[in-house]
Amino acid sequence: MSLTRRHFMQLTLAASAFSALRVAGAESEPRVRLALGAPGPFSFDALKSMARERASRDYVPPPQPDPEIVKQIDYDAHGKLTYRKEAALWADSGSAYPVTFQHVGMFFPKTVRMHVVEKGQAREIAYDPRLFNAGPDHVARGLKPEPSAFAGFWVQERRDGPDWKKLEPWVTFLGASYFRAIGALGQVGLSARGIAIAPGTSNPEEFPDFTAFWFEGAAKASDPLIVYALLDGPSLAGAYRFALHRTKGVMMEIQAALYLRKDVDRLGIAPLTSMYWFSETSKPTAVDWRPEVHDSDGLAIWNGVGEHIWRPLNNPPHISVSSFQDRTPRGFGLLQRDRVLDHYHDGVRYHLRPSAWVEPRGDWGAGAIQLTEIPTDDEIHDNIVAMWVPAEPAKAGQSYDFAYKLHWLADEPYPSPLARCVATRLGNGGQPGKPRPKGVRKFMIEFLGKPLEKIPFGEKPEPVITVSRGELSRVEIEAVPDDVPGHWRTHFDLAVSGPEPVEMRCFLRFKDQVMSETWLFQYHPF
Repeated sequence: MSLTRRHFMQLTLAASAFSALRVAGAESEPRVRLALGAPGPFSFDALKSMARERASRDYVPPPQPDPEIVKQIDYDAHGKLTYRKEAALWADSGSAYPVTFQHVGMFFPKTVRMHVVEKGQAREIAYDPRLFNAGPDHVARGLKPEPSAFAGFWVQERRDGPDWKKLEPWVTFLGASYFRAIGALGQVGLSARGIAIAPGTSNPEEFPDFTAFWFEGAAKASDPLIVYALLDGPSLAGAYRFALHRTKGVMMEIQAALYLRKDVDRLGIAPLTSMYWFSETSKPTAVDWRPEVHDSDGLAIWNGVGEHIWRPLNNPPHISVSSFQDRTPRGFGLLQRDRVLDHYHDGVRYHLRPSAWVEPRGDWGAGAIQLTEIPTDDEIHDNIVAMWVPAEPAKAGQSYDFAYKLHWLADEPYPSPLARCVATRLGNGGQPGKPRPKGVRKFMIEFLGKPLEKIPFGEKPEPVITVSRGELSRVEIEAVPDDVPGHWRTHFDLAVSGPEPVEMRCFLRFKDQVMSETWLFQYHPF
């Protein structure tokens, strides 16, 4: 789960750096134009039929250009394969947003077919090595035109705005079924996927590929760019339609039709993938000089009955899967809530990482939002997955239709009016100045929000705390002494024996009124 997304980040930075160095020289080179194949009819219904028919046959992996050459296109070599912006799809006209392409390489070795759609007719975009800036002695020059050496694509900023050739792309699809978008704060971070199959199970996780894309242009910048995708893997095939909207961040309207070849142990709909190493909650002594390292710090849920939940992320001692049973959820997402630079002291701007929010469309029925947390000892590994898992077993021959919006922003698109959890901290239990008892952990939970500002002077909210096992003691609530209105914290001790996880729950109320979202946490005793 980690290699594709992390190497994508590295290759994005490398490609941007080499591109910046080569812009001036590229303008003086002979112009290369995209070559298109013969036209043929295309529609989303036709793509669904293609996926359905493919799922009825044995799986055939997508072709790979010469493996002996591709494996030599490492991080540095791939960084030099920058796409020539003047050869972008819609570089001069036809759509508000140009599209550029990514080359295969060591980490993304499979062919992905690219097509442009106009008036119901699709034409394949032919691969040409001259589309990429690289010297004649570059190892990639040894690849033949077939199979195509395209691996993914970037959606560039609007053509009629600031010079799009100098700006970062706002959407990227690269590697298996991974894609990502820029958030409202100008950064990329976590990724989404077309589908997740068996993460966190005893079976090997499967990574189906987007094997082909079709692009339908946006007439003006306020219109969406439409991208269709064919998904294929050993267990299923699928057809996707993405309507990509450039807003203050990015909003995607996604339709997915899935057709199963095989039984699937855990079918993950609308999966999000991120990295969490450590935060203020818990950190091994001197493991790193920074106080926090993460792309996301919590899972937020707005469930079908209207409850807002915040579940801080863990870096657990072993693979852990948490299921939040629900029916017709209103939304869920992996968020980066901590936006304070000094909490990271990092040059990669973790405080600007986007949050991603899944907004289901239609009735998703019964199922669970599942959170998979995998141990990690470095920031290079993606170790977090959040997704929707239908309640009914996923069996061969079944089909699914799902629709949802995916928001890439700084925060939830529909934040709760309740106070929210802003920090979770763990420490040794007991009293200062006295021997600290073994097996006792102190928890400190901070809440902040307007409802807590309205509590009359001299009165306090009440923490409502439940745990699946163990004994609570020393429960207290107090205003945080920082003169910030509505900033309260509760702290308590939990005595527990044995290594089994403890499921914890807390919210604040004042008299009979709920004042905060619900904090959930899975504590692993140590």
